[in-house]
Amino acid sequence: MVKKIPITILGFKKLKYELNDLKNVKRKKIINNIKRAREHGDLKENAEYHAAREEQSFCEGRIKEIENKLSNLNVIDITKVPNKKKVVFGVTVTILNILSKKFFTYKIVGEDESNFKNKLISIKSPISRGLIGKYVGETSSIKTPNGKIKYKILNVEHI
Repeated sequence: MVKKIPITILGFKKLKYELNDLKNVKRKKIINNIKRAREHGDLKENAEYHAAREEQSFCEGRIKEIENKLSNLNVIDITKVPNKKKVVFGVTVTILNILSKKFFTYKIVGEDESNFKNKLISIKSPISRGLIGKYVGETSSIKTPNGKIKYKILNVEHI
């Protein structure tokens, strides 16, 4: 049995959008590029043809990858999960670094969705692993490249 991979609704929609774009826009464009390049004659030394074929290979590989992922996803709508002030997949959590007194807010998302600059952290990241299962008011000591850092959970939102 294949383990289902958690993903937020937004992450799911982005994957579906990318798949649709690859199949219905990019694929057609690549086919036209290959057709145009073939018209130039000898394919052995036709850089335009080889580039288009390489792009086609990448595109088809990405289509297969996304289709495979979509078949193994567990789409979680956090807004439909009762908020028990517990850190779980999909929540937006506000934490306080106890030593530096700095506040951070992150949304815990699937691996494909993570983007640290946008404050989207992977469920598999050290911070997420250290916070999952904890409640508002609790502290967690999280191992980071700079050593262990203690965080206090201030808020958990289901948005």
